[in-house]
Amino acid sequence: MREKINIVWFKRDLRLSDHAPLKEAELDENPTLLLYVFEPMLIGCGQYNDRHWRFVYESIKDMNSNLQEHNLKIHVAYGDIFEVFEELNTCYEIECVFSHEETGVDLTFQRDIKFRKWCDKQNIQWFEYPTNAIHRGLKNRDGWKLKWEGRIKSVPIQNELTHLIEPDREPQFTSRDLPESWLKRDKHFQEGGSQNAKETLESFLNERAQYYGASISKPGDSRSGCSRLSAYLAWGNISLREAHHYWRKVYKDSPFKKDLRSFESRLNWHCHFIQKFESEPEIENQNFNKGYDDIRTEINENFIEAWKTGNTGYPLVDACMRAVTKTGYLNFRMRAMLVSFLTHHLWQDWRTGAQHLGKQFLDFEPGIHYPQFQMQAGSIGINTIRIYNPVKQSVEHDPNGIFIKEFVEELKSVPVNFIHEPWRMTDMEQEMYNCVVGRDYPNPIVDIKETYRFASSQLWSKKGDYLVKEENERIKGIHIKTRKSYQL
Repeated sequence: MREKINIVWFKRDLRLSDHAPLKEAELDENPTLLLYVFEPMLIGCGQYNDRHWRFVYESIKDMNSNLQEHNLKIHVAYGDIFEVFEELNTCYEIECVFSHEETGVDLTFQRDIKFRKWCDKQNIQWFEYPTNAIHRGLKNRDGWKLKWEGRIKSVPIQNELTHLIEPDREPQFTSRDLPESWLKRDKHFQEGGSQNAKETLESFLNERAQYYGASISKPGDSRSGCSRLSAYLAWGNISLREAHHYWRKVYKDSPFKKDLRSFESRLNWHCHFIQKFESEPEIENQNFNKGYDDIRTEINENFIEAWKTGNTGYPLVDACMRAVTKTGYLNFRMRAMLVSFLTHHLWQDWRTGAQHLGKQFLDFEPGIHYPQFQMQAGSIGINTIRIYNPVKQSVEHDPNGIFIKEFVEELKSVPVNFIHEPWRMTDMEQEMYNCVVGRDYPNPIVDIKETYRFASSQLWSKKGDYLVKEENERIKGIHIKTRKSYQL
């Protein structure tokens, strides 16, 4: 006779605190199998790479170190989700599956729709719980701020791991070994896990926050002056409610109140964009405003490759791309500049770079990534169009070229007065500083004065009455194709 069990299916919620699905399992008398599945369909898609799965593995290791004293562990499988659950359902009689709603890409949403049908067919109850302050199925954000506050300001769930028991027998499912690259620590990237998340948050709120306002726009200083909590929130090592709860605790007596208020506003915006994505998920693959469908239609593979590899001839652009490729992190302003350079100065469709940057960002959060990508690309429609000048950004935010020289080694001997525009050096100076432009470091791929004029004229010509009308209709919900809740 098969043993009756429940399963807690972990996805982008890799923690053991403030965890609703885990709490429901604690309240049930059945044994509980804690499960994470590395899915080939996600591993092979264009938005993820090894850095993400290493972070997940590190997060699971951290969870298991805390579960060990309770004789529990996260069981890890590597395979198709349906094959894994079929094998588990052969071993056990699965009564309930508990999980969070995954605010991910369309691939995972479609998988969950199919999984719901599979559960119904197997007479398994699948209970899903909201992620952070996201409300699935909303057609607009009327009153959403109050909903956000109600959920975020409520008391975090207290999970009691002592109430969980493992099934009598180990799960039996066919699973591949995890790639070696996931198992080895890479010091260039933040390490996953709730312990690291809490230490990062505490060090920011109590110490580093004093530098927040001054460093938030700077590619170098932001690496320590910003919270660096984004990857931990993206993968659920800490909930947004936990972060906000600790923020309130510290804020009262903090000498950095202005900086902490600025940080708190960004916790709000975090959910704002994910909610936007939940309401209009087609923006993962389509222009938010269809009026922009007939521009940027020609693809220049050489431009795209130069952008992806950090070889555009614009030092800050190249340093930023190389930095995020190497470390998985880049501050917001520099992310915006990279998107602006691709879509405005190189005049390439935003879709030619969205997946690539998703692969680079350790904190890849689909609900933030795609709305922001389109906003910076100018395909939203009526928002302010921002065309970043990479030289101006370089002078203002890396005036001494420290960040540039750290990540673009070809320029390490170039003096400060040429570091932002190395092509201005004479032939003699290029030889003197061991940086011949066109040989050691690329010539600028485009003339940004010309590309600015072209992009500006093209984009602003689209901002007519038709686009305003379309946006108004969108706000009213006429064109909304929201992700609808399918929970029973």
